[in-house]
Amino acid sequence: IAHPPLEALFTIDEETGMTGAKGLKGGLLNGEILLNLDTEEDDEIGVGCAGGVDVTARREYKEEDTPEFKIGYAITVKGLQGGHSGMQIHEGLGNANKLMNRLLFDGFENFGLRIAEIDGGSLRNAIPRESNATVAIDAVHEAAFEAEMKTFSDIIKTEFKTMEPDLEIIVSKTDTPEKIMDLGVQEGITRALHAACNGVYRMSPDIKDLVETSNNIARVIVKEGAIKIGCLTRSSVESTKLDLANTLRAAFELTGCEVEFSGDYPGWAPNMDSNILKVMVPIYERLNNGEKPHVAACHAGLECGILGTNYPDMDMISFGPNIKGAHSPDERAQISSAQKYWKFVLEILKNIPKA
Repeated sequence: IAHPPLEALFTIDEETGMTGAKGLKGGLLNGEILLNLDTEEDDEIGVGCAGGVDVTARREYKEEDTPEFKIGYAITVKGLQGGHSGMQIHEGLGNANKLMNRLLFDGFENFGLRIAEIDGGSLRNAIPRESNATVAIDAVHEAAFEAEMKTFSDIIKTEFKTMEPDLEIIVSKTDTPEKIMDLGVQEGITRALHAACNGVYRMSPDIKDLVETSNNIARVIVKEGAIKIGCLTRSSVESTKLDLANTLRAAFELTGCEVEFSGDYPGWAPNMDSNILKVMVPIYERLNNGEKPHVAACHAGLECGILGTNYPDMDMISFGPNIKGAHSPDERAQISSAQKYWKFVLEILKNIPKA
């Protein structure tokens, strides 16, 4: 394989905190060009990305004995597509944590609903597909509760019928939980989750159709006297990222939570005058019968922004094969696209001038 002098950089934990990229010190690499092999569309050449920060809200609450006149129900939201909380945040996909909160929101006023447990979502960078809750309601409201949940479930499924045709909301009787959460905390946390931004916060004013800032309410756990809510806030503008993070912080602090910012990583500012970009575009066109690549910034988090802090003069570009269903159990790579991508890699290496 024809190529200029090469260095290979392998990083760990890209999906769970980018700790490998964060641990790379300056002065270790000699290369002047970084080919970042990490993009999800094979017709795209990436020149920029969003930064991100984890926003975590926690608080404790008192558990109470469940009164004898209450009965138990299990509520399940499932069948959502899930997906990448950056690349797909603008698509209108359902968020299981937000949908579950809609079902629970006014339950106390209508049925004496009290929450025992909630377990929703998984990883911060994945749009949550499922949420499960155990609740107790006043036995006298059993028929009205089931009817209301059926009506409300049908309304939600109608809202999402185009994007989420497999959405299921299941409400079924279960053993009455022994403990329920403090009512004041329950009302506060359901209102905070209702108020918390989920989805697109701001579109880029400079790059057409690019999400600038967003949030994913990724994880909600209520269990045994403790609440934990995990979000991933993304933005290509640092000040707006902090603004949205503080918006979430305000909502959760108003209900008595302690809020922590962690895992902060910078974005990667686009350089449309990149020398390696000028090499790659004509190669792509030649290999693909004159088709032009999509040169763009993305709303995902790439390691380029982190690497650029210690290697500010490095000319960086990102590309890769087609990846479908990223950050979900359906994630897969397209084999024919990998072949297209590999031919592209070989031609790039052949056409980078040797130092």
